[in-house]
Amino acid sequence: MASSSLSLLLFMFILASLLSASTVAYNVSYDSRSLIIDGHRKLFISAAIHYPRSVPAMWPGLVDLAKKGGVDVIETYVFWNGHELSPDNYYFGGRYDLVKFCKIVQQAGMYLILRIGPFVAAEWNFGGVPVWLHYVPGTVFRTDNEPFKHYMQKFMTYIVNMMKKEKLFASQGGPIILAQASLLLFYLCYSSQSQLFCSKAFSRFPKSRYFIEVQVENEYGFYETAYGEGGKRYAQWSASMAVAQNTGVPWIMCQQFDPPDTVIDTCNSFYCDHFKPISPHKPKFWTENWPGWFKTFGASDPHRPPEDVAFSVARFFQKGGSLQNYYMYHGGTNFGRTSGGPFITTSYDYDAPIDEYGLARCPKWGHLKDLHRSIKLCEHALLNGEPSLLSLGSSQEADVYEVPTGACAAFISNMDDKNDKTVVFRNTSYYLPAWSVSILPDCKNVVFNTAKVGSQISVVEMIPTDLQPSATSPNKDLKGVQWDVFVEKAGAWDTADFTKNGLVDHINTTKDTTDYLWYTTSLHVDETEEFLKKGRSPMLLVESKGHAMHVFVNQKLQASASGNGTVSHFKFISSISLKAGNNEIALLSMTVGLQNAGAFYEWIGAGPTSVRIEGLKNGTVDLSTSTWTYKIGLQGEHLRIYDTNNLNAVKWESTPEPPKQQPLTWYKAVVDSPPGNEPIGLDMMHMGKGLAWLNGEEIGRYWPRKASKYEICVQKCDYRGKFSPNKCNTGCGEPTQRWYHVPRSWFKPSGNILVIFEEKGGDPTQISFSARKVSNVCSHISEDHPSFYSQSLQTSSTGKNSNKATVSLKCPTNTQISAVKFASFGDPVGTCGSYVQGQCHDPNSVSMVEKVCLHKNDCELELSKENFDMQLCPSLVKQLAVEVVCS
Repeated sequence: MASSSLSLLLFMFILASLLSASTVAYNVSYDSRSLIIDGHRKLFISAAIHYPRSVPAMWPGLVDLAKKGGVDVIETYVFWNGHELSPDNYYFGGRYDLVKFCKIVQQAGMYLILRIGPFVAAEWNFGGVPVWLHYVPGTVFRTDNEPFKHYMQKFMTYIVNMMKKEKLFASQGGPIILAQASLLLFYLCYSSQSQLFCSKAFSRFPKSRYFIEVQVENEYGFYETAYGEGGKRYAQWSASMAVAQNTGVPWIMCQQFDPPDTVIDTCNSFYCDHFKPISPHKPKFWTENWPGWFKTFGASDPHRPPEDVAFSVARFFQKGGSLQNYYMYHGGTNFGRTSGGPFITTSYDYDAPIDEYGLARCPKWGHLKDLHRSIKLCEHALLNGEPSLLSLGSSQEADVYEVPTGACAAFISNMDDKNDKTVVFRNTSYYLPAWSVSILPDCKNVVFNTAKVGSQISVVEMIPTDLQPSATSPNKDLKGVQWDVFVEKAGAWDTADFTKNGLVDHINTTKDTTDYLWYTTSLHVDETEEFLKKGRSPMLLVESKGHAMHVFVNQKLQASASGNGTVSHFKFISSISLKAGNNEIALLSMTVGLQNAGAFYEWIGAGPTSVRIEGLKNGTVDLSTSTWTYKIGLQGEHLRIYDTNNLNAVKWESTPEPPKQQPLTWYKAVVDSPPGNEPIGLDMMHMGKGLAWLNGEEIGRYWPRKASKYEICVQKCDYRGKFSPNKCNTGCGEPTQRWYHVPRSWFKPSGNILVIFEEKGGDPTQISFSARKVSNVCSHISEDHPSFYSQSLQTSSTGKNSNKATVSLKCPTNTQISAVKFASFGDPVGTCGSYVQGQCHDPNSVSMVEKVCLHKNDCELELSKENFDMQLCPSLVKQLAVEVVCS
């Protein structure tokens, strides 16, 4: 989710349809119903995929999978702090190759929404704004502040000029690799954590080849008042500055309660059916629909049921919406130190329709694909028909869109979150499960109900494979992996960066060049102290603004503590071992992603504010004002020993049996690529906390911190009723993140350098790669499940769809259905992986599924008399449940 705060965002829609080689020009405008392209109203379904949260080798597959899912628009932010590493030092390589990503979307024949922040929030480190900007004298973020506005305008201009140079703007006619058509528009947006609104204005402009929507600022409305008159001036300046870029497009604003007439306000939330633009002349847009939620280290895993996501989307279009964007459709990975929060996990999976590893999350992906197809069948009537509302009960209603030429579409909804209902619409009865919407593209036939999931369910497993020593390893004759080990010194590992009386702010000292800052002081203990004789240890009391800390006394780890995703600051008390004489006390303070949203968020600090010791004969000793020695970062970081070009910067100790549970330890191994071509995760279940690299590429922070077993988790989620991020959680008492995505494109066949830095101690011999595989697929549908072909809607005159419910099963590419694990036509019960026969069962079920599906990559099986005994149990609405093995 793009969290609450202000930012300049450039929204671009690039339409790419495969046409002829000649330039195709379009005219874009809008009215109260939708965007208008060449005189035709258009309905759009958009999917957020952030380019730096995956890798270039994944981009074509992600875009293609979104397109196959019924999406026609890809949306992404532009991440300022990933591109301008220091003033005027720009980077657009690797995961940050923005132009390459845009052109991949273009080649796929899709639209692109490019959101040039420069503030993005998005659970991204520092909200996407470069940390160095905070230290430009006199700078205050996101208000009428000259230094901030200067750098913001400079970056936005740089990106706009890059787009112009690559001819990606519609006003240029388009850069077309393949002949495409598109148009331009501009946006202005801002939001809150619970709901986001945008305003957007469009006007006619010259024909062009791309459709681009541009947004300036992001989620500013809830914070504008905190900045006073400066906030208002800044918002006006942002819009004026963006328009002055001369891209020839209009603007929108998100979460703006008083948008100017020149912009259109839009919505961001879990539900936007009741949202209305402030002006009746503006179209209804939903710029962020959250199909899941993000995770924080130490918390349980949130999930949003596909039935509820589909319900929210259907209700939005039922109530006159015409553009909807999933945030996220593929969440991806916060590689390296890019996650924000603080405490956002390295995984940004978001329970999205495409998972972190690039696999379709089924049934969510398939259910939404069926929804998109059904909505698109209604497009003409939705955007051109005269709407009417019919009440069908206390919580049931139908929205009908009729066109004078005869086209008609209806959405019938049951908003009762407990009870199924049967309603009568146009003299026909329709059964509506609780909290569901039925879609009738011809006002007769139900082709989709949001609560009836008929798409396949995929069983995804992480299959472990031990680390294999590389053939290129210098110790290739040894069995097992040979580990090289380097141990850091606690405290100042080299000449101190500075010494100061008192405690300094962590972030202001490191400027986020590293997660780590050493605070070191000494304490003299008199040999007459009673605790030395009686054995009762003194107590260390620490207060910190966040985020985490390890305490070392005389080079030994004594305690660890941290905040969490809800409260980053913390206090802790722990016994410590002191000796007579001088004692070195070294605190390793750590950040876990910087604040990414909120008014004046750039001023939120981290690090210890109070350090005291109790239990000495002279009472409490307050070390807070003592002389502290400071050292920024780790020695291994400073020498970049994770980089393949700097591996020999320290003296590694080689051993087939690396030390276990040893803090401040670097581990290095040379390994082969895991077999196969499935996505790979690094299993860090048995490690403590730290950082990982492969071949110099940043895998990211790892921390298998467990969620509390006292949190509320569910075995089965009830989709009915309004969703909130803690409604359908799993994983209580388990690590928030066990596996860490390592893209296949980072591997070489052999000679891969895996480097781990472990902060507090773990067992590196338990580290393994895991292949993410779809092992089984299931389907469970009833004979009355909506099923259709669009042609039948045009030819049917009976008022009822005659197509039979059909099970569709598909294994991953290059695999096939090798066995039928379960099949029952009748009244089977259970869920995928645990189906059992009911009282009613067709004994030929397994053989029929085997006949149609065995040894094929995919198959379809109709629930018909040709395939099953339809006379079986005549009083029942029969079902077919199937589970097959893919191999």
